[in-house]
Amino acid sequence: MGERPDIDLTRPSAARVYDYYLGGAHNFAVDREMAEQAISMWPELPLIMQANRAFLRRAVQFCVREGVTQFLDLGSGIPTVGNVHEVAREAAPDSRVVYVDNDPIAVTYSRTILGDDPRTTVVQHDLREPDEVLAAREVTGLLDFDRPVAVMLVAVLHFVQDDPAKIIAAYHDAVPPGSYLVISHATHDGQDTQADEHTDLYRRRTATPMTMRSKPEVEALFEGYELVEPGVVHLPLWRPASSEDVDEHPERFAGLAAVGRKL
Repeated sequence: MGERPDIDLTRPSAARVYDYYLGGAHNFAVDREMAEQAISMWPELPLIMQANRAFLRRAVQFCVREGVTQFLDLGSGIPTVGNVHEVAREAAPDSRVVYVDNDPIAVTYSRTILGDDPRTTVVQHDLREPDEVLAAREVTGLLDFDRPVAVMLVAVLHFVQDDPAKIIAAYHDAVPPGSYLVISHATHDGQDTQADEHTDLYRRRTATPMTMRSKPEVEALFEGYELVEPGVVHLPLWRPASSEDVDEHPERFAGLAAVGRKL
């Protein structure tokens, strides 16, 4: 897998575990072992991750249709097949994307995958420090904050134990009206003990313990944004491509999704 940053590889990384769930190759034995342990406890996990990925695709397509071609993907993990820049460029080849992650291995592999693409870059920063993220030369050099930007927080805020509303507010203030906020978030709503066991596993095994949130808590994160229909819903219910994509029990996907527009 090439050169690796000087980092402890004895502990799983949430970004690399997610990569494994999606069938990616940018993960290590310790990540695969934890992922398999999680799947043994909750067999539907790969389906949940795929549903989250499908939401990301639909949300990016929506933003492009609304005329937004700039994306700030916070907590992006590893941009494997079907990530933001690929989806956006299917409709708008001039789309610009900045990926932000604090995992040095995820960043290293991201740079390898992205190569010398002049309209896409990756920054190693912590999304919980918006002032540093927004001041990074890679961000200011690629994104024009006089034009709308889609701020992506997909499957990452449940790893933020700080007050996520204050963090989101800082990014809200940095983008102009017409910008979008895209969020997907793990939830206990409609779940049994599997969700609790999954949360406990991340608390014990990784440096990024999970905090699942309810629908009202996720709705509160859109302060200053107008929610796009259908609002905050379970992953498969956010603007499905067809009725065939809607599961009879969408709550089993254990994730909420929504998009908001800054007025």
